[in-house]
This record gives sequence, C-alpha cells and structure tokens, in this order.
Amino acid sequence: MFIVGSGKNKKALEQAQFVGGRLQPAKPVKESKPETTFGLKPMNCPGHCILFASKARSYHDLPIRYADFSPLHRDEVSGALSGLTRVRRFHQDDGHIFCRPKQVKDEIVKSIQFLETVYRVLGIDEYRLVLSTRPKENFIGTPEEWERAEQQLGDGLRQGTVKSFECSHGDGAFYGPKIDAIIRDGSGKEHQIGTIQLDFQLPRRLDLSYVAFSPEKEEKGEEVDLIDDKDTKGPVVPVMIHRAVLGSLERFMAIFMEKNEGRWPFWLNPHQVVVMTVTDNPSVKGYAEGVVNELRNPKADFGLPRRLNLPHYKVDHDYRNETIAKKIAVAKEKGYAILVVLGEKNVKNDCVDVEISNIIDQKRVWTTIERVRPGSQAPVQKDRGVGTHIRGFPGVRMTLMQLKRVMQIMTDKYI
Repeated sequence: MFIVGSGKNKKALEQAQFVGGRLQPAKPVKESKPETTFGLKPMNCPGHCILFASKARSYHDLPIRYADFSPLHRDEVSGALSGLTRVRRFHQDDGHIFCRPKQVKDEIVKSIQFLETVYRVLGIDEYRLVLSTRPKENFIGTPEEWERAEQQLGDGLRQGTVKSFECSHGDGAFYGPKIDAIIRDGSGKEHQIGTIQLDFQLPRRLDLSYVAFSPEKEEKGEEVDLIDDKDTKGPVVPVMIHRAVLGSLERFMAIFMEKNEGRWPFWLNPHQVVVMTVTDNPSVKGYAEGVVNELRNPKADFGLPRRLNLPHYKVDHDYRNETIAKKIAVAKEKGYAILVVLGEKNVKNDCVDVEISNIIDQKRVWTTIERVRPGSQAPVQKDRGVGTHIRGFPGVRMTLMQLKRVMQIMTDKYI
C-alpha cells in the first residue's frame, strides 16, 4: 500500500496499490491491456545477445562490439552491503564483443591495450593481471574448447602487454577462462576491477549464429579458401568476449578515492584551480580577476587556431579578508588541484605563485613544470615531488602563460 500526493488529492490516492508494476486503484478496474511483467536487470549479457540476434549476420559484419553503462541490480544480502564497494544498484562499463574464432586473439590484444590505456590515464600503475583457467568441475563445454580458449587468452596477454601476469588454475568462470585486473585499496585489500572473459557457451545456448563459408573450418579458426569452399556456406556460432575496464563504477570510485586520499588527477578534479589574494589591495584584486578570467576561458594560444575541444577549466577565487595560510588550508581541505597565490610582488612582476602538492602523481606534475619552465625546481628531487617553496609551501613562480601551458599539458597528456 502506497500513500501518494498531498492536500485534497491525498484522500483519493491513499487507497491506491502498486500492482503489476503500475499504480492501481483499490477497486478493480477492467482493462483491455494485457498484464505487464517488469524485472530489474542484473546483467547486460542476455540483452546484448538479443541485439546480436535482432537480424541476420554475416562473417563480414564481425566483430560487433556493444557497450552499456545502464544501471544493474543485484539482491545482495544486507550484511554484505558496504559503502560504495558493495551496493544493490550499480553501473558497470560493460562491453560485449561478438567475433569469429580467428578474431579472438586480436580482440583480446585490443581489449588489454584499452584496459592499460585507461589505467595509465587514471594514474593506476600498481595492479595485477591474473589468467584464470578451467574449474575442476561444474564447467560448461569440452576440455578441448577450454584449452583452445586458454591458449588464446595467454597469447593475447603476451602480445598485448609487457606486464607480467599470473595464472590461477581452476578459478575461471563456469562458461570460460578469464583475465582479471586486480588492485589494492588503501587498507591493502584486493579488488577485481577490470575483466576480459571468453564465452563459447552463452551464444550457443541462445542460438546465436552468423553465416560463413566452410563452417567446420570457421569454427576451428582455420583459414577459409573462398574459391574452394564457396559452395559450403552455413551458420557458425560466434565467440563472445565479456569486457569491463573499471567494473562497477561505484566500487571503482570508492577504491580510487580512498587510495588517493581524496585527491584527483587534474583533468578529472571538480575543483581544479583557486586564485587567492594575500591582501585586499584593489590592484591585487584587479590583477586576480584578470588571472581568473584568463584561466577560465582559454583562447587560441601560441598562434594556433582555437580547437573545438579546447578544455574549459573550473577556476574559483578566494578574496576573503583572511590570512593566506588559512585560505591555503581551506583550499587544500576542499581538494583544489592548483592553488594560485597573488600579492603585490606578483602584480609588479606580472607573475603567479603556484602550489600543486594536492595533485596525485607529483613526479609527473613536476616533470611537466620543468618542461615549461626549465630550472624552476633546482635543486629538485622529482621522485619525491619536491621543488621550490612559495610562502612555506612547495610550489613554483611562473608567468600566467606558463601556468596555462602546464594546465593544458596536464589535460592533453591524459585526454
């Protein structure tokens, strides 16, 4: 029983019932519409199989790749729920690739390279790749199919990455072997995020097929002679590859935020830059306004035409009548990536003091600064991210154009 509405409508609606997925009055009403059954989607795999089967497919069409970020639901027991790492409603960067048997290795290589590219963009360097093989019992398919699938995954790993991987014998899914990417959270607990799984069974059980020459050779991944085998055309079951790079987005965000102690890469940070004044001198405030406007609205720099995808940065300001130490402390607590401090000397010398210790991957940040303003960190220890000090904080003094260049590099380098 649901109570809906308020005021004079409340009395009329308080007897309504939620039946068959729709709001119904308490008294029976005759309808010509058939009953509709609604369900919560726990996974995307069957839906993508239905999309594949929606029309006839040829070997010319493959590979076909689907991606889906729609919400999924799992009825987790209440005792297993934990923050964002285990929830009942979540989003997954789910992808499914339908390909020919001879295309499996190439698709595995591309998926691994895609996975590593995303991790590199996010600054994730410490993760393990694990190849899980056929379980000892309760698996679907023949041992020969499993051996062939495991061989293809192993070859794809060796060709797609220079990173070493581990083998976990007997830990594969019941329908096929898989590759898992595993990272540790801030407490040292391991979580599986990305995964690449081979599935020979679901397409067969859902009667998926495509038309190809010489079906027997096609199923084994052998080369087909289009001249000798042109008269032997028939249906072939495609291979399905399940691919997720981040896995559950909610769980990944929880691990990512905890591991980086609330800090973000510059391009992803919702609080990118804050401009703070040391005094309330009108000339300093006026100069600060110009800095804010210049950083917020990047124009065509260095004589180049304006790009359509030129980023727009989130730049805030703090002109309060507080000490600069307090302003910096507040900005750090809010998670600003770049702190710009301005005083009378900055106005006189037409420069800005920049503090960047709140950005993750300090070594890469200082390398970028050194590239834009050589000698700004001398002496410097890049492995620790230690440079010169501005008003007691690690930072650097540079021109406004140099700061814009640093921001552009830290954005373009990742995106």
